Amino acid sequence: MKKMKFDMNNSQVTSNQWRNQVFAKIAICLLFVGFAFRFYFSSSIQIFSFIYEHDDGKLPTPQLPVVANSTLSDQIPVYNSTQEGSPECDVFTGEWIRDPTGPRYTNHTCNTIEPHQNCMKNGRPDSDYLYWRWSPADCDLPPFNPKTFLQFMTSKSMAFIGDSISRNHVQSLLCILSQIEDADEVYHDEEYRSKKWFFKSHNFTLSVIWSPFLTKASIFEDNDGHSMGPIELHLDELDLIWANQFDDFNYVMISGGKWFLKTAIYYENATVIGCHNCKNDNISEMTFDYAYRKSLRTVFDFVKKSNHKVNLFFRSTTPDHFENGEWNTGGYCNRTGPFKEHEINIRDIDMIMRDIELDEFLKAKQTLNGSGLDVRLFDTTSLSLLRPDGHPGPYRAFHPFDLKETKIQNDCLHWCLPGPIDSWNDILMSLLLRV
Repeated sequence: MKKMKFDMNNSQVTSNQWRNQVFAKIAICLLFVGFAFRFYFSSSIQIFSFIYEHDDGKLPTPQLPVVANSTLSDQIPVYNSTQEGSPECDVFTGEWIRDPTGPRYTNHTCNTIEPHQNCMKNGRPDSDYLYWRWSPADCDLPPFNPKTFLQFMTSKSMAFIGDSISRNHVQSLLCILSQIEDADEVYHDEEYRSKKWFFKSHNFTLSVIWSPFLTKASIFEDNDGHSMGPIELHLDELDLIWANQFDDFNYVMISGGKWFLKTAIYYENATVIGCHNCKNDNISEMTFDYAYRKSLRTVFDFVKKSNHKVNLFFRSTTPDHFENGEWNTGGYCNRTGPFKEHEINIRDIDMIMRDIELDEFLKAKQTLNGSGLDVRLFDTTSLSLLRPDGHPGPYRAFHPFDLKETKIQNDCLHWCLPGPIDSWNDILMSLLLRV
């Protein structure tokens, strides 16, 4: 009996100790949950408060997002691929994801934005289009690092050759680089379409050369695109404005595109061979795709024959997002968010153009294997197609709705700055530094 009583008392003590331990563990868990909730709640407030603009209309200075496997630093980083079964990741396949850090510059911090792309200054009321970034499906895409880029480009030169989309791209690049160094504009042509900048601290020259057809062309239209006559396009002669400078550049981004849809008379061997949409009974009608293919072949033939071992990027066509008309027939683009991959199909005319580009690029690349010339595709067609919200639309003009009697023209081809085209520079840097 004494032994049984002792065992019962001992069991009660043990039971009490066990209950005390359980209560202590529960208290500790609740304490950790409380700390975790407080940390999450305060972090969420910081993130969401960052999205809103200051009272003066300026966006807050953003912090670059932290991306896994990024090695951006004072050293030149290495971009490793993670795509299974491929020597390098396809950075052009992916989706647009939300980025609460917002743009890396604003119209207040960059002074090289052209008026037609300065959507903030021109009064665009929504700002959600600023909070997205391109995310490849199979690898990380670190954000563009201006310091690393300028170090990489020290004592080098780079040129963007093409139409106004190329100039749009260069303006984005200049805005991002201005965080480290403001470039000196050292040249511009009479119409300010071709320009050159010099980064003195890095001995780096950046150029944009306006050559919408890449081949020789006589163009008869004003700066707003209103034609005064058909373009005279020589399909077998290069535009010497860029060809004569080709040997001066270490890196070249070249592109064609929408200008080939315009009314034009086509020449080969200085002789008229036909025309596109010119409605001339004395000249045979031809489709634009013949002219585009022939012009690209002329460009790639020149590159193949050149002794200059340039690093060449060829950018694919950029789809526009005009709805219910074209730029001159009342078309508009008033969407405020990106598409998902299967929510939009590329137009037939853009598909034809892209197929020609891929065909001619691959033919050129095959013949250039082993030549020491680096030629790469800068394929922005699909990722651009998903961003109908990134264009100036009516805000290509300053507060367009203030003067109600003025006819409003929409721009659904070029990109707001800041805007989706900034991600092109993330991709550019990844291709430049990839091993």
